[in-house]
Amino acid sequence: MKKCLFHRSYNTNKKVAQMHEKIIQMLRQNNGFRDWNMVLQNFRSGDFKLKIAGHINSEPIYKFFNTYSDNFVLNNSSITISVQPVKSYIPFHIHNYVEIKIPLVGNCVVVTEHERIKVKQDNMIFIGIKTPHKVEPIDEKGVVLNIALRTSAFSLNVLDFLQSKGNGISISSLLFSLLSDEDHGEGRYSLFEIDHDPKITAIIYDIIDEYYADKIQADQIIKLEMLTMFSLLIRKAYYRQPPVTGAKNKNNNLLSLLLYIEKNYSEIKLEEMAQHFGFNPNYLSDHLKNETGLSFIKLVQLQRVNVAAKYLKYTKVSIEKIATSVGYENASYFYKIFKHYFGISPAKYRSNAR
Repeated sequence: MKKCLFHRSYNTNKKVAQMHEKIIQMLRQNNGFRDWNMVLQNFRSGDFKLKIAGHINSEPIYKFFNTYSDNFVLNNSSITISVQPVKSYIPFHIHNYVEIKIPLVGNCVVVTEHERIKVKQDNMIFIGIKTPHKVEPIDEKGVVLNIALRTSAFSLNVLDFLQSKGNGISISSLLFSLLSDEDHGEGRYSLFEIDHDPKITAIIYDIIDEYYADKIQADQIIKLEMLTMFSLLIRKAYYRQPPVTGAKNKNNNLLSLLLYIEKNYSEIKLEEMAQHFGFNPNYLSDHLKNETGLSFIKLVQLQRVNVAAKYLKYTKVSIEKIATSVGYENASYFYKIFKHYFGISPAKYRSNAR
């Protein structure tokens, strides 16, 4: 019996590896070298002329607001997938959509205005709307996937569903809200270290297969698989909790800060959180405000009332005990905060949820 299971597992893994290799070979057919000067010349003579948004160290920042297939056919779908050309210069640019870069073979280096981020194989970097960046030329053997997500791809309600079953807002999904929002996505990115997680890797290859095979219901399947991928990323980041080492890495580790709040919301104190990450409390407070648009206190309140809403909906615990369990010794103050975020009292919320 054990021998049979071993062979079955071996055969399954072999088939998966063969499928992945087949996809890599397909992508290699589309990632040939592109001469930037020729590309720029074609844009200047075409219908979609590239505009310059500014400069970084005298280098122009181009507006890459259109998305194209690998053969440079315009494709402004809500989700577009392409592969990065090898050994090719890519200048500083900004998008009006979120971009996810995933090196499937080898590594890639993303350069922002202030730093150089190495993205290792199978890891992924989310680059926010209007975030100036460029990509260093990749090796001829490298394969780097680009996924463009327009704001129409997922509503914030759908993203919020990743963590919240009620009407509250999840701290975890706030990261995706930031990246998907025109006002708050600017100047942000987040690096996810996947550690070659087989579940996440399998989903990535499934998404590629669905996109290029162009089968019936492919768009719907891709969206569902991407939501599953987001959930797995949140789970991995939650348990991983990478340390925040300083201001230089602040964008890279925003999720760590938000997940710390999500995990320690009931007894959290700004001073203790700052000490945990090696920050000055005032700096941490300002940093959270600048990165999320919300103060430390409001982020904590957001998590507390979100958890309280779940207690109200799924348990019969008294409102006073719920208030205490989420961090409010004063029940009256809890009533006030809950109504501020949900528009109704905790009792009314519980009544409506039944």
